[in-house]
Amino acid sequence: MKRLGLTLPLSDLALKGAVKKRRPAFSSAWIKDRLLAPGAMDGLNGEARALFMGMVNTGYRPSEGACLGAAQIRLDVDVPHISIEPVGRTLKTASAMRLIPLLGVSLEAFKAYPNGFDRYRNSASVTDTINKFMTENGLRETPGHSLYSLRHSFQDRMVEAGIDDRVRREIFGHALTEEGYGIGGSLQLRRDLLDPISF
Repeated sequence: MKRLGLTLPLSDLALKGAVKKRRPAFSSAWIKDRLLAPGAMDGLNGEARALFMGMVNTGYRPSEGACLGAAQIRLDVDVPHISIEPVGRTLKTASAMRLIPLLGVSLEAFKAYPNGFDRYRNSASVTDTINKFMTENGLRETPGHSLYSLRHSFQDRMVEAGIDDRVRREIFGHALTEEGYGIGGSLQLRRDLLDPISF
């Protein structure tokens, strides 16, 4: 402001109240016809592909999926699910700790990797790996779409299915807007609500 010729590292800072650019969600048709088309993800290494498939019907953050270990992947139970916990990491928020049922391609992905993804457990590279693969193989619905768009798509599918806001927040790991009484629906309820919108 005073033209003092100082260079300040401000490029990564956001002003409070600034409008964030909204990430686009993949359309259900794009997920079904392009991302899940036979062979579409075959060029991706197995762990990255499974982590991607796991995200389709859970909406977990990529870092949450990468940090899952055998104790948090529960397949031999009535309702197969994953448990997002602060094991070996800090969760983004307290409400991020949650149970998410596994269905469809996400369940199959974890059956193939029941101990998690050792290659990415302590690495942030999975997002870059998958985004690069999607770009090189024409799998982005628009240039603005990325791996994280799967999370937005999962949210949209829950909204369009009429799933209650409290249940959506519990599944998605978002803070509640009211006093948190109860558990926000059993695993069985969550599974039954998500089943019709799962791929």
